[in-house]
Amino acid sequence: MSSSAQQIPALGMPARDSHRWKILGIGVLANASFSAAFAGIPVTAIVMRTDYRLDNAQLGLALGSLGLGVAVSELPWGVLTDRWGDRKVLLCGLMLTALALLALALFAAPGAGVIPPMWLLAAGLLAVGLLGGSVNGSSGRAVMGWFREGERGLAMSIRQTAVPVGGGVGAVLLPALAAAHGFAAVYSLLAAFCLLSACMAWLWLHEPPATASAEPATSDEAPSALRDIKVWRVAMAIGILCFPQVSVLTFATIFLHDVGHAGLALISSTMAAIQIGAALMRVWSGRWTDRHGNRRSYLRSCAALSVLLFVVLGALAAAAPANWPQWMQVLIVLTLIAGGICSSAWHGVGYTELATLAGAPQVGTALGLGNTCVFLVFFLAAQLVPALLAWQSWWAVWLAGAVGALIAWPIFLTPLKPLKTTGR
Repeated sequence: MSSSAQQIPALGMPARDSHRWKILGIGVLANASFSAAFAGIPVTAIVMRTDYRLDNAQLGLALGSLGLGVAVSELPWGVLTDRWGDRKVLLCGLMLTALALLALALFAAPGAGVIPPMWLLAAGLLAVGLLGGSVNGSSGRAVMGWFREGERGLAMSIRQTAVPVGGGVGAVLLPALAAAHGFAAVYSLLAAFCLLSACMAWLWLHEPPATASAEPATSDEAPSALRDIKVWRVAMAIGILCFPQVSVLTFATIFLHDVGHAGLALISSTMAAIQIGAALMRVWSGRWTDRHGNRRSYLRSCAALSVLLFVVLGALAAAAPANWPQWMQVLIVLTLIAGGICSSAWHGVGYTELATLAGAPQVGTALGLGNTCVFLVFFLAAQLVPALLAWQSWWAVWLAGAVGALIAWPIFLTPLKPLKTTGR
């Protein structure tokens, strides 16, 4: 057992130091850096499809490879975080992710009349996902260790705002950057974000002072989150509830461009509005559920409202004529924004519920399991959406999002008690 693993704080241990806000800042910056890649690169889908000469199925496979990489690596990274500690895993992951992005810029970016093969793009994005999967569990474990119960919902929700904030930055910067300067510039900028986050983690990230007096917790004393069906249920529900969100973040740009004939400015502003709105809602929801102790009912409400909004979006897509009138374009864009925000607003609350349920020694493992489910859905959605388009049309895509939220809703019905951490 490593010394880092022996310094895991108890979940009830109060945070004693204002340094915890720096830790939260590191978590936000690290997640935003990787989010700018995994949520920002799909926003370049229109330019990517043109520059790499891809059809929709190839585009879905390439973009899905990013999510597949995260899905495969999240759980191993989470287990390593519980054994090695936050600092080692986060630093290692951020620096290796930056190297993978730089390799994409050097070897897999179109330029000078050369178009890289699709498999090379997919392999590069897969590598970025495999290495970037380290960020969620390690930063989440750090935040959970430095904040006490009654603060964790807000802290984890602020950390989770990094996902839409990073995605919003990507939505604003990356499509224009790709169109003007190519994908080498896109990958290089994302690598710089990861290196900046690694520098901040190097300076400030360490174990909370409360761990010095905490009784050591070994893996033999702690129950395994992977053996508890309640943890698996919540993790799977989190993943399934991501399907409507992933559908919007990955393919709404294609929908607005191909069907709505929207320009790049409208598309980028729509995606940025979704990400910024989701970020604000995550902060509010974390604070609100901390005050009211109602994380599970909030998750159910988000699932139910997502069902409604995506049914409406599907109906609008089915009823829309070939050339959208102005009022219909506005209505569809507003519904997309509302659906995207609702299907993204719950992440901080969901991950707090999952981490609390698993217990302190298993936080990294539980968050890794949750994100494995999330990014497995990310990959599957990227393959399913083109298939639905080939079978029917966009109305089937958005109704599939409603079905995903409907499946997740009943899983949050039964209250679940946290695992005890005193023995098996």
